[in-house]
Amino acid sequence: MKKIASFTIDHTRLLQGVYVSRKDYLPGGNAITTFDIRMKLPNREPAVGHSALHTIEHLAATFLRNHPQWSEKIVYWGPMGCCTGNYLIVQGDLEPMDIVPLMRETFEFIATFDGEIPGATEHDCGNYLLNNLPMARWEARKYLDEVLLCIKPENMKYPE
Repeated sequence: MKKIASFTIDHTRLLQGVYVSRKDYLPGGNAITTFDIRMKLPNREPAVGHSALHTIEHLAATFLRNHPQWSEKIVYWGPMGCCTGNYLIVQGDLEPMDIVPLMRETFEFIATFDGEIPGATEHDCGNYLLNNLPMARWEARKYLDEVLLCIKPENMKYPE
């Protein structure tokens, strides 16, 4: 079986960052871009805890799908199975710098969020008890401070 593209990235050299994971071109020329929102150094620092990542998912998905400029372009936000980041799928042929301001807004929202986690009820979520707002806020602030507020070219291009 052919290895998928995301498994060919050298994770021993991958930094935290915002990367284009793939681009898909639809009939008619429309594109969708999948971004790798990498919050952790893979295999070199602890992954994001499941409960914090779940909370980040609820907060980011809600924020993005309600964003005044981006809501109509957001296709998907969800956690990576390895718990080192998230995938963001957006309509358009985009590059990391196109969404860095949006990611800053998103992670600032998460880092300062105080209230009831959207969709975190038994009625709305399949595992509503698996949430940790304090850790989600901590992880969001860490990523914001370490990456998004000082992003460099090496945080936006996969290692070769």
